[in-house]
Amino acid sequence: MLIAFSVTPLGVGESVGDLVADAVRVVRDSGLPNRTDAMFTTIEGEWDEVMAVVKRAVDVVAAQAPRVSVVLKADVRPGVTDALTAKVAHVEDRLARQS
Repeated sequence: MLIAFSVTPLGVGESVGDLVADAVRVVRDSGLPNRTDAMFTTIEGEWDEVMAVVKRAVDVVAAQAPRVSVVLKADVRPGVTDALTAKVAHVEDRLARQS
């Protein structure tokens, strides 16, 4: 499955980049395939392992902020692997063929 999520610390002032970086570090240290962009971090793995990483990332931020907002989107497809890169590659291939 793929989980795209964002963690936003609230009540810590305008600059939240350091706390968001702490959450991303948790994801990268998990060893699961992942990608971070300007809006979300996406992780690929089995339900329990992916959700455990999201919880750890939220917990790291919550330890430093009085409130945390979490946005989460999931693509649950049992038996599918490498969706993190395969989905993007499929779109890129179609775009290249249309040019």
